[in-house]
Amino acid sequence: MAIQANQIFVNLPVRDLEKSMKFFGEMGFDFDERMTDNNATCMIIGQNMYAMLLVEDFFKSFTHKDIADTSTSSETIIALSASSREEVDEWVEKALAAGGSSANEPMDNKFMYSWSFYDPDGHLWEVMYMEDEAFE
Repeated sequence: MAIQANQIFVNLPVRDLEKSMKFFGEMGFDFDERMTDNNATCMIIGQNMYAMLLVEDFFKSFTHKDIADTSTSSETIIALSASSREEVDEWVEKALAAGGSSANEPMDNKFMYSWSFYDPDGHLWEVMYMEDEAFE
């Protein structure tokens, strides 16, 4: 039997928790107040999908490795699926208006459309739409 997770929690270090919450809040994301304090917040991405935004010192308590310097290194690409090409543009435009930066120009690969942005901490988020026919 294949492994099947019930939920996913992506843990990301942030320099300024309030600034990160403001950024993602302006994009339209909600937060689980039960899992929010001075060290962290739980951002609700979707059903059973969460991003834990952890202040850097708290994040360091979970690992013995250095936190990646996102100004010079890539750490991960967090890809989120949207329900349409228009929604991809809408999400990224909201990110840019909230203070994020574009990582590239929108990419149109016929059956898949994507556009990426960096959040204020330099984490790379890719918003993509894939036509249902691509899976048939």
